Amino acid sequence: MKPSRHGNGVRLGNGGNGVRHHWQMVSDPISSISFASRALVFLAAVLIAGCGSVGDLVGLGGGRSTPIADQRIELAGRCQQTDVDGFGEDAVLDVDNNKVTALRWQIRVGKRGTCTFDGNDFRQTKSRPHIELVSRDGSGCKLMIWQEPRRVTLGHTGCERWCSPRTIYDKAWPVMFDPRTGGCARLG
Repeated sequence: MKPSRHGNGVRLGNGGNGVRHHWQMVSDPISSISFASRALVFLAAVLIAGCGSVGDLVGLGGGRSTPIADQRIELAGRCQQTDVDGFGEDAVLDVDNNKVTALRWQIRVGKRGTCTFDGNDFRQTKSRPHIELVSRDGSGCKLMIWQEPRRVTLGHTGCERWCSPRTIYDKAWPVMFDPRTGGCARLG
């Protein structure tokens, strides 16, 4: 059984309606799907940035992955949630016809640190099939946005310098929005 990234195994989430829900992540193998889902989404973001595909990796099915559908993304996204160990995000993402009009995102990695992204520090370089923004400072930091049927994901790659301390970067996960409500997407 794999340990949770959160330490004590209990995660607290906001269901989007102001009601907080508790669920177990360590002792029940089914609940670890949420963690695995986030890990796979993060891997997908990294592969998209590198023009690879999940199917290109050895040991992951051997075939080619399905490309991201080229679709119009419309979102007025607001996701603010924190689990019991302090891991969480506070994200604003507005997208109008695949053009990012507002972006503010802070990732909290427990008590270890934060990663902070502001849309003014990025310029949009791609709008289809996924949205891509690159940092204006030339550091190579990329933010990517793509939509699947049940979520719009905002991920990052090469953005260590946007985290304080930089050593927490590998613990900074993507944020996912519900495309219907704009709130935090529910995993599972």
